[in-house]
Amino acid sequence: MLHFSKWSIWVTLGILLAGIIFAAPNLLTRERAEALPSWLPSKQISLGLDLRGGSYLLLEVDVEGVINDQLQTAKDSVRDVLQKAKVGYTGLDVKNGKVIVKLLSAADADKVRTSLRDVDRDMTLDIDDAGNVSMSLPDNIIQQRQSRAVEQSIEVVRRRVDETGVKEPTIQRQGENRILVQVPGVANPQELEALLVKTAKMTFQFVDQNVPQDQVDRGLVPPEDEILPMDESNARAGGPAKMAIQKRVIVSGEHLVQASPAFDQYGAPDVQFKFDSVGGRQFCAATKDNIGRLFAIVLDNKIISAPRIQSAICGGDGIITGHFTTQEANQLAILLSAGALPATLTKVEGSTVGADLGADSIAAGKLASIMGIVLVMVAMVVFYGMFGLFANIALIFNGILLLAAMSLLQATLTLPGIAGVVLTLGMAVDANVLIYERIREEIRNGRGPVIAIDQGYRGAMGTIWDSHITTIVSAIALYAVGTGPIKGFAVTLGIGLVISLFTAVVVVRLITATWLRHARPKELPL
Repeated sequence: MLHFSKWSIWVTLGILLAGIIFAAPNLLTRERAEALPSWLPSKQISLGLDLRGGSYLLLEVDVEGVINDQLQTAKDSVRDVLQKAKVGYTGLDVKNGKVIVKLLSAADADKVRTSLRDVDRDMTLDIDDAGNVSMSLPDNIIQQRQSRAVEQSIEVVRRRVDETGVKEPTIQRQGENRILVQVPGVANPQELEALLVKTAKMTFQFVDQNVPQDQVDRGLVPPEDEILPMDESNARAGGPAKMAIQKRVIVSGEHLVQASPAFDQYGAPDVQFKFDSVGGRQFCAATKDNIGRLFAIVLDNKIISAPRIQSAICGGDGIITGHFTTQEANQLAILLSAGALPATLTKVEGSTVGADLGADSIAAGKLASIMGIVLVMVAMVVFYGMFGLFANIALIFNGILLLAAMSLLQATLTLPGIAGVVLTLGMAVDANVLIYERIREEIRNGRGPVIAIDQGYRGAMGTIWDSHITTIVSAIALYAVGTGPIKGFAVTLGIGLVISLFTAVVVVRLITATWLRHARPKELPL
């Protein structure tokens, strides 16, 4: 146990030196660390919301609205099926979670049964002898679709936050239909809320230019049209407050694959976008056949732009102009790039954690850590003398390696994480206590210094491995099933335990073996 080959010595020293190098940027300010040359390590530990400050939002997904929207879509499909089959009907509606319609002739049931079943394969279809049709979703399918809507909403929220460039956000599901969002460094929760809760459903539809504006203002439009308000940016430019839009969607925003803020030739902000192959073909056909018409770009039931088609646009690329500010253009690009939410989000809770509170927490955490480490180091020297000093040297390297590992992994340090650090450093000497007590036992049995130390390490290793592995497994379980604060504690605890195995066993053993070779003591000062 006390023999070290040259290569193992160099590997151990190399790990300790690398730990010092990668932990060093944490002694600098964030600005100075980012200004370091690219060949030098510059990563620092990311601070969580409770330490760095930032915004906290709890959002609720309208899962009931998801099912209602799907039923409304099914209702429209039922209308298309019956009209295409030239079957008379009445009373088409959505009531009590069902799509209902009455066929004027019950004999037409067999004619449309297969087509109605194809509207939504998950829906149960029931047609009685009187021609009453009822279509509904089973409870298990409703639960699956609602759960999928929450998962999709979480992914869209994550993409939108990532598009802002914020590091280390916490985005996770809470309960059945809520999403917890914590974004360190963002001091304006209202701006974050505006970015996240917007549905961002975009469509391209034609403006009905045959309807005079005075009729639009009075709400008199044909059944195939709808009246939509203009976005605030257009209202600022002195345009009409609302326009008549054909309900038929020419190109859906789901075919959008890229959107980015830009500036036109006059320096005004706009948004450039690109369609996929299907959307590109649809956009090309629509613009080619309708040169001179107004083409409305609709986002969340608001017209953000209604440019006139000057020529066919067949490359799949386009530009959205709308008298935007730079911030509005950037936010619109983020929304379109991240995609549309499958359901409406509403804010349940929202707050801002000030950076001052985080600074106080860091200061308190530092004080607690330093006090804990100093007390442990004093106790080790008092009880074990020079061997306690060896353990203290390893304890210092334990803290350095922990800082380096968390910096490299870009792990987020939270207030519970600081508690994990203090606990880890306190537990780091447990292995040395076990080893030293076994060495004392061997000395009492009359063993010499070398044999006593060798047998002490051999006898204690089984207990050390058992205690560390069981605690590491607990940390993994906490990380897997825990929420934000619990995960922060589990990360620091898990990483710290792995490092303490290395420092308490390998580093202390190397220091002890080196001392034995040079001092050759007759008795151990233990």
